[in-house]
Amino acid sequence: MQFIDEAEITVAGGDGGDGIVAWRREKYVPKGGPAGGDGGHGGSVYLHASPTLSTLVEFRYKRSFVAESGRPGGTSNKSGRSGADLTVDVPVGTLVFLKLADGSQSCIADLNVAETSVVVAKGGRGGLGNQHFATSVRQAPRFAERGEPGERAALRLELRLLADCGIVGVPNAGKSTLLSVVSAARPKVADYPFTTLEPQLGVVRISEEESFVMVDVPGLIEGAHQGAGLGDQFLRHVERTRMLIHLLDGAKTFDEIVADKATIDAELHAWDRGLPQKPTRLVLNKLDLPQARRSLPELQRRFGEVSGISAATHEGVRATMLEVAETIAAAPLPEVAMPAARIELTPNAAFAIERRGHRTFVVSGERIERLAAMTNFDSEEALARFERALGRMGVERELRAMGAREGDTVRIGAHEFTYS
Repeated sequence: MQFIDEAEITVAGGDGGDGIVAWRREKYVPKGGPAGGDGGHGGSVYLHASPTLSTLVEFRYKRSFVAESGRPGGTSNKSGRSGADLTVDVPVGTLVFLKLADGSQSCIADLNVAETSVVVAKGGRGGLGNQHFATSVRQAPRFAERGEPGERAALRLELRLLADCGIVGVPNAGKSTLLSVVSAARPKVADYPFTTLEPQLGVVRISEEESFVMVDVPGLIEGAHQGAGLGDQFLRHVERTRMLIHLLDGAKTFDEIVADKATIDAELHAWDRGLPQKPTRLVLNKLDLPQARRSLPELQRRFGEVSGISAATHEGVRATMLEVAETIAAAPLPEVAMPAARIELTPNAAFAIERRGHRTFVVSGERIERLAAMTNFDSEEALARFERALGRMGVERELRAMGAREGDTVRIGAHEFTYS
């Protein structure tokens, strides 16, 4: 299966069902009354962290997810059936970004724990039937609310693999070979650059009770953090690790090894996001070659602690993995992005009015747009209720202050009115 670690989708909660206008019709009840039932609530869309998924590839074929809408109310004060929620499975480690109207993005969820869920599009509230609008003055209301539209959102999903240890290094340093030796993972191994085209996870078992997860990241080259090679696609996957193994290619000369180390260090610092602060163990691979044997003492003199291994002959591998396990146990858990709070309008900013041209005013605001969407403007009583609500909220007063005149156009959500 192809590895896909980013996807863009749209989600929509179900619309609420409409409330209805109905009247009691009972043989021995001399005076009826309003008896219109409420609409059912729309279903919500949830993202669920599933441990059975490992990629976002499914979202290449389906990008739109809509929950079921609520049903209209019935007579005799019967409420309509609510729409079913929709649960969409994503891999554990998925970050969810909300795409905002100004082109920016906000992280709203980090699904880094298996079997957790987050609502990404709430279903709309069902409209109230005419039974709710009866008063001592208006005993026979001839209007009801429409269902509230469900939330709609454009999302970007980004998968960041969860591993305790990440292996970084230049292409052909032997990262995939090492992973295949210490775990049951079977990544592709070959003697040409960029053999590994996608991150590979493997479980390294130290004992019956102790193990850790290792990720092999495709080889990094200069400029990886800007997109050179495959680096910018996969550097994010080592952000969640607790430590790094920097694997050096022992087949190269000492000067080449030092240059490679400087390149990888520079790329990690350029990408940043906490990578340079992670515990890092230098490991020289290919100790079965004479060149590596000569380079190891020089590297240890220059950089201090450097482990020597041969992934091909398994020399030094067990001891190095034990040291890695000890480092992981002592390392702190990686910091993860905290979900950003959704923007809520304060009472003092319940609506905003923008003047467009000479005679058009656009009124926006969550509460007022919801009220407009739930109003049946074919009913004079419902229209009068809507106008009273605008007056209480101060919209009419603000329009006058901005110079609105008879005949000007006022837009609220998808509706357009003539100011009077």
